[in-house]
Amino acid sequence: MRDEIEAQRLYYAETAELYETMHVAPGDEHAKALAAFCGLADRMGPVESVLDVGAGTGRAVRIMRDWWPTARIVGIEPVRELREIGYRGGLCRDTLIDGDAMRLDFPDDSFDFVVETGVLHHLRQPRAAVAEMVRVARRGVMISDSNNIGEGTPSGRYIKWGLKRLGLWTSAVWLQTRGRMYKTSRGDGVFYSFTAFDVADQLATKFPELSYMNTTRCAGFDLYRGASHVMIFAAR
Repeated sequence: MRDEIEAQRLYYAETAELYETMHVAPGDEHAKALAAFCGLADRMGPVESVLDVGAGTGRAVRIMRDWWPTARIVGIEPVRELREIGYRGGLCRDTLIDGDAMRLDFPDDSFDFVVETGVLHHLRQPRAAVAEMVRVARRGVMISDSNNIGEGTPSGRYIKWGLKRLGLWTSAVWLQTRGRMYKTSRGDGVFYSFTAFDVADQLATKFPELSYMNTTRCAGFDLYRGASHVMIFAAR
């Protein structure tokens, strides 16, 4: 597993200068999720602190800092090259810091909210990262990530849904990846088969009020089988 982690970090280190071009757009799925999150969080009362897990060059940190100018907004990012671009873009070194999603170096209930945008599908053990997010969040967690069941053609989505229902999805991924359980691409580095819906139960253990939104076009009314990316906001 360590080799996968190193490969992913090397990918981002080598493509850091192109990160904003390759992975950031004003109206992309994560921008929509962040806009929805900020509006929903505002309706719950004053926001004093937010942690962004896997902050990259700090796009989400900048958006939330502009939305809540007096709040403590912190982003953790393990890739030094990405942090350096964030610093060049105006973020302070105590705002965008080194950190590991699997072991958040903060006490329980340290932040009002904890968010992630497109990080969990890069982790072999996303539930371990979500457990950490839930632990350090006091009022809620927002996840913006992929939903592999909702990707692809109508027939492909139906087949994936069926495999999932039958408990055969993990075996299918094992066969497809020849036992590695992950794939690689020039556009995304190392990534795993992941659906954000699979961690909703974890969020609900502490934050039982869950809201769902598709952040890409949805084929029909069923987000699970029709949307390739979703936002889940869990609060209490």
